[in-house]
Amino acid sequence: MPGNAGVSSAPSSVLPDHTVGREATAQKTAEIENLSVLLFWIASGEFVAVAATAYVMAFGYSYLVLQFGPPNATYVSASLFLALLIMLVSLAFRHYITLQIQPRHRYLWNGIGAVALAFSFFLSTLFLLKLTEDYSRATFFIQLFAVTTTVLILRTLGHSRIQAAIVAGRIEARRAILIGSAAPQASVTKRLKQTGVRIIGSLPFPHGSAGADAEGSYIDPVAARRLAQLCRAQKVDDVVILAPSADLRASAKLADTLCELPVTLHMIPADAEDILSSAQLGELGALVTIQLLHPPLSSFHRVMKRLFDIAAAGGGLLLLSPVLALVALAIKLDSRGPVFFRQTRHGYNNETIRVFKFRSMTTNEDGYAFSQAKRDDPRVTRVGQILRRTNLDELPQLLNVLAGEMSIVGPRPHPVALNRMFEEHIAPFSRRHNVKPGITGWAQVNGHRGQTDTLEKMQRRFECDLYYIDNWSFLLDVKIILMTVFSKTAYRNAF
Repeated sequence: MPGNAGVSSAPSSVLPDHTVGREATAQKTAEIENLSVLLFWIASGEFVAVAATAYVMAFGYSYLVLQFGPPNATYVSASLFLALLIMLVSLAFRHYITLQIQPRHRYLWNGIGAVALAFSFFLSTLFLLKLTEDYSRATFFIQLFAVTTTVLILRTLGHSRIQAAIVAGRIEARRAILIGSAAPQASVTKRLKQTGVRIIGSLPFPHGSAGADAEGSYIDPVAARRLAQLCRAQKVDDVVILAPSADLRASAKLADTLCELPVTLHMIPADAEDILSSAQLGELGALVTIQLLHPPLSSFHRVMKRLFDIAAAGGGLLLLSPVLALVALAIKLDSRGPVFFRQTRHGYNNETIRVFKFRSMTTNEDGYAFSQAKRDDPRVTRVGQILRRTNLDELPQLLNVLAGEMSIVGPRPHPVALNRMFEEHIAPFSRRHNVKPGITGWAQVNGHRGQTDTLEKMQRRFECDLYYIDNWSFLLDVKIILMTVFSKTAYRNAF
């Protein structure tokens, strides 16, 4: 049978690099760093560093400020207790075990959350045991600040260490075998390698004869059994079935054979790989579902982001009011027309909003009567050139932020005519509207601003917007704001 022929040749042709002798295998193993050992040292180092930092801060404050030595029994036990709490929280929320697949900002944010939760529990323990009088409040807050700083530094170094080892191919997080057609394997292998998963080989799908089953879901049992034996011999951690939609029923039957192996068995619909790249298991009522997409911000994150927007926009309008008045006066003296220009753009959920800007051109184009500004555009006024190059023309959008139509950070809102121009060529273009538009954004600070006169330029901007949506965190917002102020890249292509 075709299935038998394909699998019987697997040891020599499909797995040539991993069926060598024990000596070569041992040599390859020596070159691979064990992820579990690295994670153990990262977690242990964090425990020791947190305990040491907490005690040194307590000792330093008592000795230098209060002029007497600290109660060692209290502060030693408290420091060890804090370190243990942070470790337990990190273990419970799988901070360490998922380190190789976490972006740095999320790993750091998780560290801040672990410290906050641990100190909250520690404070509750002091209160319940009536130890608050014996424990200095200043010491508590100094320890909180110092421990948070220590955790952030250690996690930055640990994350860099793990990622460098993954890129160099020194980490073998898990060993996996792919089963299925060769077409999607290169993409799957690349994605798995980025997280330290080592693909040790691939095997063909054990199809039976075409006419053996009217539903096309037949597999050759002999070939399937042989395939299971090959997987067992390789001592893998994971087996991944790459199943096109036509083979889903056959893949379920193959899983019945492979379930006898002590491995984690995965199935990836090979012709739906892209849409499943951000999927996860979810629940809807009493049903377990494959959750393909979810809102980028949770309810808590939306509230936190909104509170920050209100504080930043309100404070910005107050502090910058003299600048706003001078800009308005300069516009009136430079050319005829209104100070402000309001343009219809797409906002959250594709709803249209009216965006405020300082007028920088002699014409006020809106709706579909719109053409993008270009370098040396004669419509731009003398004052407008300065405003556009310094981003001062965007400041009135702080009013849109206060109104809840925009955010400080998010994908830049496009004029409706520009969106209509590209939404048929870039799919799903409107996904960039799944969060509120921002005054500044990830695309802008990476230099993707200005005229988008080609599909390629808009594609790069769109990819940056999707990166922001899929990787949002409060720390990322702070980073973008700082880059907007201090990075030269944020002002590239401004005219």
